Order: sequence, then C-alpha cells, then structure tokens
Amino acid sequence: MKYAYLIIGADPYSAETIQACLDSLQHYFCVGIIDNDASSIEKLIKKQPHLVFLFFSPQAKDTEFSLDQVKELYQYMEVVPYFILVTTTPNFALQAIQSGISDYLLKPLNWHQLGKSLTKFKKRVPPVSVQSICIRLYSDYRFINYKDIVFLKADNNTTDFILENGKTVTAFKPLKHFEENLPYHFLRIHRSYIINFHFISRVYLSKSRCYLNDNMEVPFSVSYRVHIDYIIKKMKL
Repeated sequence: MKYAYLIIGADPYSAETIQACLDSLQHYFCVGIIDNDASSIEKLIKKQPHLVFLFFSPQAKDTEFSLDQVKELYQYMEVVPYFILVTTTPNFALQAIQSGISDYLLKPLNWHQLGKSLTKFKKRVPPVSVQSICIRLYSDYRFINYKDIVFLKADNNTTDFILENGKTVTAFKPLKHFEENLPYHFLRIHRSYIINFHFISRVYLSKSRCYLNDNMEVPFSVSYRVHIDYIIKKMKL
C-alpha cells in the first residue's frame, strides 16, 4: 500500500527534511506542499491524504489552519487523516491531543524523530473511505470504482474515462475538475491526459510515451515530466 501525505505551512528546510526522509522509503507519495492559509482545508479535503504534517505557530493568524479546525474535520469528513503537528514548543501538546492531533514533533526535525512518528502512523493507518466516483449523464448516474479507471482523456469540455474492461464513460465536465478531485494516484501527465499510475506497465522517455495495462499508449508532455520522473522513482519501474 502507498500512503499519500500532505505538508501544510512548512518552512523550506523542514519540508525538504520530510520529503528526503519519506522519499527514501518505498510506500510514501507526496501530494503537495501548501501554505497555511484560508484555503488549506479545502485543498486538504480535495487531496484526501492519509497523513498530514501540520506546521503550527503560536503566532498563527486567524486565516490559518488552527487546532480547532482539525477538530471540526471530524464533523464532515468520513475519514480524517493522521495529523502530525510540528511546532517549536511542547506547550500545545495537550491542546493538540484534545483537537484530534495524532502525533507531535518539535523543530528542528530530524530523521530519527520522523522515523518514530511513521512507525506509529503505520500502526494506525486510516482506511480508504471513498472507492468510487459518481458520473452524471443527464438523469443517468454511473458509479465507477477508482481501481477500474486506467486513464482520463480531455475532449473539449467533456472528459472520457477509459476503463480496464475497454469501455469508455463520458462525463460532461472538463479534465481540470477531475484533476482537483481524484485520489493521489491519478496524475496529470499531459494537457489532455490524467493516468492512474497503478496501471503503468512501461515508460518510454525518448518518445514521451506511457504504456498502461500493457496495450494502451498515452503521451506525456515536458511540462508534466516531473510527474513521470516521480512515478518512476516511487514505483521502482
């Protein structure tokens, strides 16, 4: 199993430390490093990570993601991510626990600290809640399991879902909508394509091509090459 993680409000050094540590492990996949601002909760809900590193400052602004807001997540998220609070003082430990924070780390971070926290995290991995997506075609509602989707292809203002069984389901929404709402293992590799990287069977770098499920060929563009490189690194192709 691969675990998606999100970093909120980190300074560059701390973010680099976390990524270096987790990138050295096989089962962790970074879905973003975002600023702590008024849009943090919305971004978190869209990305649905298993693990969140939340950097907290005693001088936090009202617009930033607070400990009280972590507690509120339990009211409208079926599965709340495993939160690791990162701060400079132990004074907030009790408040953090009361708010639903799972673990607590002090800056400056080091690999030993992170390793212990990851061990605790893996003992309490939150289950995956949503397994399918609902696509509406006028009065027809189609429920498609994520594991059956090989890739998505843009077609003007509609999006085609190409399934493992060879069928195609069309949704009347642009690719951008699904890029922002699909789980972490769906990555955009081209202006017109999002792939489920679980289906990658081959990557041909010199021809800018991905092969999915052995027999489906999809191009990738230079602007999204970073996603291809990351997939190769994490999937050990």
